[in-house]
Amino acid sequence: MKNNKRYLTIYEQVREDIITKRYHKGAKLPSKRVMAERMDVSLITVEHAYELLLEEGYIASKEKSGYFVIFDDKDIYSASPGRKEDHAASGPVSNTPPESPAYLGKRAIDNIDFSYSIYAKTVRRILSDYGPMVTEKSPFQGLYDLRRAISDYLGRSRHIEVSPSQVIIGAGAEYLYGLIVETFGRDISYGIESPSYQKIAKVYEAGGARLEMLRLVSDGIDSRDLWSGNMKVLHITPYRSFPSGVTATASKKREYLKWSLQNDGYIVEDDFESEFTTSRKAEETLFSIDEDDRVIYVNTFTRTIGSFVRCAYMVLPNGLVDTFIKTSGFRECPVPTLDQLVLAALIGGGDFERHINRVRRYNRQRGSRVR
Repeated sequence: MKNNKRYLTIYEQVREDIITKRYHKGAKLPSKRVMAERMDVSLITVEHAYELLLEEGYIASKEKSGYFVIFDDKDIYSASPGRKEDHAASGPVSNTPPESPAYLGKRAIDNIDFSYSIYAKTVRRILSDYGPMVTEKSPFQGLYDLRRAISDYLGRSRHIEVSPSQVIIGAGAEYLYGLIVETFGRDISYGIESPSYQKIAKVYEAGGARLEMLRLVSDGIDSRDLWSGNMKVLHITPYRSFPSGVTATASKKREYLKWSLQNDGYIVEDDFESEFTTSRKAEETLFSIDEDDRVIYVNTFTRTIGSFVRCAYMVLPNGLVDTFIKTSGFRECPVPTLDQLVLAALIGGGDFERHINRVRRYNRQRGSRVR
């Protein structure tokens, strides 16, 4: 095993120990020195692993005392939705405007443009290789080549194991939101974070959906609103929800999953921007930890490559694929075949992931300067 990956092994082992209650809430983790000796690694390797656990809300650090487990997937589910002290403890969302220096500092992110020369070279190669085929219509779900490239990428980079048949290609996330309303219908309520990106609510409303606005607190949606709501579909942006900048903690993510199971509901996980996390590893997605086929994963290339790429994708749980095709399969895929072939080549050839890694390194360096 490469030394620069050993911290991920420690992270995953301790994370599993926390989830399975080997380390229960409030338990003190072994010190970095003890863990380093136990795992036969350096102190810096353990420090990196503990930093990841801190970032994702599994543990907390107490000065001169060590690291303690704060993850809990029991109390938050059994708590009464009406307990005001729960709401107060979680804290209100900051009203800092998104354009302020404080907000930019918290986000600590600046996009680095995707290489134009690589993009242009790929376009030329696709035109040369495929010729007139690039003008043909795409199947409803999108080209198989692109859906396979996305499923392979998600498996190796995001721990999301899916088949190409579960992937749907669309012209932007808003287009996919509309398909979600077509699939689930207008006779149910849809839960939306408040505050949230305004277009999310507008697209659902344009489709005739009834909305319930759910207040965000410091760790995600207020548990009182979540458990007292009547929605059957919950639309969330668990990583740095805009404009609040709130990121759902590990406990809150599992609370969302518990909600979906107990209420026979579904979660739309809007994963815009999380690939550019400043963390040393990719963000943990709800889809990757969902064991009950309750999460629909949505992402877009608008942020990762550029606004000129009007293409997004949605990953359905297996149990929804047939229903989705029956309700929306009459539509044509709005993304041109040429664009899909170019994206498939960028992902399959490694250029896409090299760009992601380059931006993440930049953001880590910039984030350390901001702090």
